[in-house]
Amino acid sequence: MALAIDPRLADRFPGLRVAIGYIDGVKVQRNDADLQEFKNEVLAEVKKKYNLESLKDVAVFRAYRDFFWKVGIDPTKIRPAAEALIRRILGGKQIPTINTVVDSYNMASIKTEIALAAFNRDELKGALLMRAAEKGERFLGIGMNQPMELNGGEVVITDEEKLVAVYPYRDAERSKVSETTRNLMILVCGVPGIDERLLNDAGKVALDLVTRFCGGEGRLG
Repeated sequence: MALAIDPRLADRFPGLRVAIGYIDGVKVQRNDADLQEFKNEVLAEVKKKYNLESLKDVAVFRAYRDFFWKVGIDPTKIRPAAEALIRRILGGKQIPTINTVVDSYNMASIKTEIALAAFNRDELKGALLMRAAEKGERFLGIGMNQPMELNGGEVVITDEEKLVAVYPYRDAERSKVSETTRNLMILVCGVPGIDERLLNDAGKVALDLVTRFCGGEGRLG
């Protein structure tokens, strides 16, 4: 299962790229004591490495913010994923426990500064395409009670039947990871200005942590 980028979108955003990973046979749990211990270690690392004032100077976060502005997302209201998690930690808040897959790749995102997502691969139909949204398309994101209507021009990912993400910040309810999920696709979310090497490294960290705490066999696509 591959992800292609529409040539018109690639022309609009030179340097837009992603990395893909796959994990077969995961066991997803609500929580895990070893993972919680690891999370505590990561939280301590964050408090040593960053402060709220210094986050504005992190090059990766600046690249995500620039991309957000260009696709009509205000990054002062909707923060790029890794930055939002780190800000939460620096603000003295806990990282929510979702499940062991989501918690694992959230830790990978914090450690690498790269936005990550995971999908229940068995709910994806055919090849994936990243493209510009059409006005009036409807998207039901995780936790939403009703679908949102897109304005047109947002960056979305679709399989052969439906939208699976508004890129790079919201994933679809239908293909989310739950405790019944067994096979994953990991999406390493790049934007212009972020080197491909950083994406591949982040993918390796994500695969390592998810398989460490959830089992399964992982590989980069």
